[in-house]
Amino acid sequence: MDEGLRRFAVLRPHIEEGISLSSTARAADVPIRTAQRWLSRYREQGLEGLKRRIRSDGNKRKLPEELVRVIEGLALRKPRLSCAAIHRRIAAAAKSRGWPIPSYGTVHSITRALDPAMVTLAQEGAAAYRDRYELIYRHRASIPNAIWQADHTMLDTLIVDANGKVARPWLTAIMDDHSRAIAGYMVFLGAPSALQTSLALRQAIWRKQNPDWPVCGIPDVLYVDHGSDFTSEHLDQASAALRFQLVYSAVARPQGRGKIERFFGTLNTELLPDLPGNLVDGRPTTPPKLSLSELDTAIGIWITGTYNSRRHSETGISPVASWCADGWLPQLPDSLESLDQLLVMVAKPRMVRRDGVHFQGLRYMSPTLAPYVGENVTVRYDPRDLGEVRVFHKNRFLCRAISPDHAHETVTLKDIQTARSAHRRALRQQINERVRVVAEYLPGVSHREKTEPDLRQRRTSKLRTYWTED
Repeated sequence: MDEGLRRFAVLRPHIEEGISLSSTARAADVPIRTAQRWLSRYREQGLEGLKRRIRSDGNKRKLPEELVRVIEGLALRKPRLSCAAIHRRIAAAAKSRGWPIPSYGTVHSITRALDPAMVTLAQEGAAAYRDRYELIYRHRASIPNAIWQADHTMLDTLIVDANGKVARPWLTAIMDDHSRAIAGYMVFLGAPSALQTSLALRQAIWRKQNPDWPVCGIPDVLYVDHGSDFTSEHLDQASAALRFQLVYSAVARPQGRGKIERFFGTLNTELLPDLPGNLVDGRPTTPPKLSLSELDTAIGIWITGTYNSRRHSETGISPVASWCADGWLPQLPDSLESLDQLLVMVAKPRMVRRDGVHFQGLRYMSPTLAPYVGENVTVRYDPRDLGEVRVFHKNRFLCRAISPDHAHETVTLKDIQTARSAHRRALRQQINERVRVVAEYLPGVSHREKTEPDLRQRRTSKLRTYWTED
């Protein structure tokens, strides 16, 4: 708290409530003479009179210039010395040289008068000085799609993964610098990778099916940090093919990504507290319940229905309205297939069977595949939507094959993994129920003997290293 405000808080009961000054001073543990002096200053000069008075000469008037420089030099040394330690050293040095010994208050006032920026630079280094005192130029792109920012963050929430275990997800987001509109995002588990970045960029560039989310197109510049996924050869190739420029922020300089960092903070404080599994100080406030796909859906609804559509405090209009501006046509790739070849790296070899292409337990069909029965093809897919895959033959696009069982719904890879895990748990439960029946009717046979005989033998068997061992 400011010194003047602190002193006024002591005097407030006397000034505003009429309590005697002696009682007020006694309650604040302040000497009555000091309280009287503060009250006199307040009546004469107001709040300004309560501030600590610092001598214009910094209490240096009676000290040799060399002694003052020594005090300042000790205050700038690294590691930081306390004012008491500086005073002890200065007293010894002044005594040995015949200089007047400064009081503790004098030493304190000299060290306090030093430029805080200079003290920070001397004791904490250039990085701390830069982050606190260097002037920041807040640039804003002049038109939509001129600059996009991309970054990752670990969300302050927990979900239930495909195996039923609790996990903390990541979010990759891509923001248009001019409008602050979110162009694309990706929610995932595990460390950020080039795949997650590619999928978020694919969604950002291509047209969305949701009419309330018109943001799309190829940016002129993609502004990223120095993460391994952003500096990958794959992203370099994609930027060259799509003709946008990759610009990397300065190492250890998060200020350049302040806009997207602010979006992450807004999402963590506005949306996630309303969802189960929200983390506060590293601990969940409610039990995690959502799956990855459910969290993905919740974030997508919040982005399109709330963040992109409401008035932004800095631009004065909603991000979507700012992006649309007076109407313009964004530059788009020739086709989604060509974009996939550049960005979607998930490719798996498969053989075309008589009933289609089998992948991830699903079957995909297309009339175009008829002449290719028995041929080896490459399947490229979006992990967020396995309702269809794109089939390539000898690096040439053939067709988009549809899963007939899921033609009218979105099926993600996480959904399939969750279903598999649930089915496996159900089978395990049925096995345990049947084994318990055996144990009930055959008391001499234990549950472990029926379910894990081989495992027990492996645990008790002796490891043999040489053929001559018995």
